[in-house]
Amino acid sequence: MELCSRSEVIEDSAVEGWDVIDSGGFGQIYKVRHRVWCCDVAIKLLHYDDGSSSSLLRELNMMSRARNPYVIHVHGVFKGRPRSPSSSVQLGLVMEFMERGSLASLQNTLRSPLPWPLSVRLTHQVALGINFLHSLSPPVLHLDLKPSNVLLDGSLNAKLTDFGLAKFYYSVTGSSRKNTEEEGGTISYMPPEAFDLSYSPTRASDIYSFGILLWSIVTGKQPYPYAMSCLVRLRIPKGDRPSLDEIRCQAEGRIGLTKLMNLMEKCWDSSASQRPTAFECTRETEEQYKMHKHAIRDAVHHVLKKLEENDCNCPSSSQAERQLSSPVQRVNMIFSDITGVQVGNYNSMSIHTTDPLERRRHPTAPSAVPASPHHTKRDRRS
Repeated sequence: MELCSRSEVIEDSAVEGWDVIDSGGFGQIYKVRHRVWCCDVAIKLLHYDDGSSSSLLRELNMMSRARNPYVIHVHGVFKGRPRSPSSSVQLGLVMEFMERGSLASLQNTLRSPLPWPLSVRLTHQVALGINFLHSLSPPVLHLDLKPSNVLLDGSLNAKLTDFGLAKFYYSVTGSSRKNTEEEGGTISYMPPEAFDLSYSPTRASDIYSFGILLWSIVTGKQPYPYAMSCLVRLRIPKGDRPSLDEIRCQAEGRIGLTKLMNLMEKCWDSSASQRPTAFECTRETEEQYKMHKHAIRDAVHHVLKKLEENDCNCPSSSQAERQLSSPVQRVNMIFSDITGVQVGNYNSMSIHTTDPLERRRHPTAPSAVPASPHHTKRDRRS
């Protein structure tokens, strides 16, 4: 896949101040300053490159076609040596910089549901983005809709990003799923049919993910946060979905919440043919948006004020939030013949081992090891 001649090529001499703002299995995203444009931009570099940068250029092709106010804008292609003059030349996507990061980072910072009018606007803006992608010819399927792929500008307006898994609809019909990384997404947001060996994504695949995303926006939480992926893969096709109990309790005090809850259930229907279209979703969210439009400015002001207070009270909050938001980790540990499980979340840790009566001293271990007072005190605290 060749570099599109219409794409702006931005070399490393044109940018400065490389600052990592996000990273993952795909690679890293940097905030940099464009010397000529006099503004900040975001550059996405991939960890792995097959020599042709085909995956990155494919994403560029997708995003270049999706020019819409609710889809992140791509300025061009970065070409240069970002880390050092001796490193190899890399290609990257140069995108508009979104000041407030992702919806996921906002949820982790606030740790509570967003004000209802702002939730309504976000759901409508996401629906507008999906509807635009699905209305293209051929339609573009995003296939990885989730809070971390919804970016927010300085006024908390939403735009869709990350088209690494996106596909043209005609290119996937009739295909079989052979590679999870190519055809998949984030398990908690994937539709039940995605776990079939013969899965072929359609527009309805995005609609299911949109339904789960709606739930996340309203509750401020992630679906199945502590469930093992193998269990999620098993239960979603059997009909398990995020709990609506919390939303039902709030429905009486929030105008339109019952309708959005009904929309969620339609979107995550087990049958793809029964799910609404992106157009129908947009019409429904538009109705709610018009009802709450007058209260959105105050809701945005409230959230921005809380973010400013958080920044003042905790200068390194972004790093702390990433650590505190990490799910519980379970790591098998083996010491001689003793097997245990570490359970922790960066703040606390406990060790669960087998029955002490089942322990046996390793033949090479010393006959006795005196316990230090320091260890004794720590054991009592735990």
